[in-house]
Amino acid sequence: MSPPCSARPAGREARSKARAGTQARAESIERDPRWAALVARDRAADGRFFYSVSTTGVFCRPSCGARRPRPENVAFHASAADAVRAGFRACRRCRPESPTAADRHAETIVSLCRFIETSESAPSLRVLAERAGLSVHYLHRLFKQATGLTPKAYAAAHRSRRMRDALDRRGSVTEAIYDAGYSSSGRFYAESDRMLGMLPKRFRQGGAQTPIRFAIGECSLGSILVAASERGVCAILLGDDPDALARSLQDRFPKAELRGGEAEFEALVARVIGFVEAPALGLDLPLDIRGTAFQQRVWQALRAIPAGETASYAEIAARIGAPRATRAVAGACAANALAVAIPCHRVVRSDGALSGYRWGVERKRALLERERKVKPIRTRRD
Repeated sequence: MSPPCSARPAGREARSKARAGTQARAESIERDPRWAALVARDRAADGRFFYSVSTTGVFCRPSCGARRPRPENVAFHASAADAVRAGFRACRRCRPESPTAADRHAETIVSLCRFIETSESAPSLRVLAERAGLSVHYLHRLFKQATGLTPKAYAAAHRSRRMRDALDRRGSVTEAIYDAGYSSSGRFYAESDRMLGMLPKRFRQGGAQTPIRFAIGECSLGSILVAASERGVCAILLGDDPDALARSLQDRFPKAELRGGEAEFEALVARVIGFVEAPALGLDLPLDIRGTAFQQRVWQALRAIPAGETASYAEIAARIGAPRATRAVAGACAANALAVAIPCHRVVRSDGALSGYRWGVERKRALLERERKVKPIRTRRD
């Protein structure tokens, strides 16, 4: 006996609604940026999310080589644990529950950083490569990609910080030299000027007798102070009060010999002001950059951000191989004393909002607006 005629239209209507629902779900998944990563089998997306397939009951990494599922059967998960809790089992092909190659490499680099920091002398690249079980060239590329520095530069930056700390603690320069891990005083003195910017005794004395030239000018962002040691520009400060800027410089180098009012040096200030007003001019100046190993990694990453573009604090943390160090990245930006030369104004919050600029959010906004309007003629990346 056939069903009543009135039941047939109801059945067709239900099927029509089901098809419409399936199509809507497929379109929703296809609009999700994660679908594009899934289609491209993007290895860079591994670890950022996982996807499950309702018809197979498994979940995979974005880079899984399995046949592409239909979008309406896909669901995305923030973690492998979330997918398991949703009732899916791990794919046997891509093994999403196992650490990714990027995770393993990150753990390796972190381990090598700790090894460098605790070694009495800087280990060679070959020693590091053998410890990591990688080739010398591959390790060199991975280390620089993760930290922004070569292993040699990282060791030098860490030793610089240890030396500064030791000079503050120890009663003599000789004790500080060996406490910082130098095997001989001769090796230290060969590097001391590059490391400290001055002789070690002067450093312990707060920069006593170290000549630092400076000048203060005015620009559309307010007052600007530019100072330079014998090595290069060591401070570019912005503010509303010229006297406050001078006091800030004096606090930074309490016993240095500050020299102002030199006509020749004021020409350098004019170049910096010209760059602030017209970013297309570029800024090609020798810099005297002083900071901890971590700060130098952050500052190098900042200098790699092209003019007119921005990056979030979390993105910078990821680029230097420390994805959980977002707050520390913000702290390094706040410690930057070289405005515009080290462009911490190009770092924004994850939602794109402006915050956390040492010289005021309005100045940050003004600098970004100018850079977006023009394309720099030249840039310098040390």
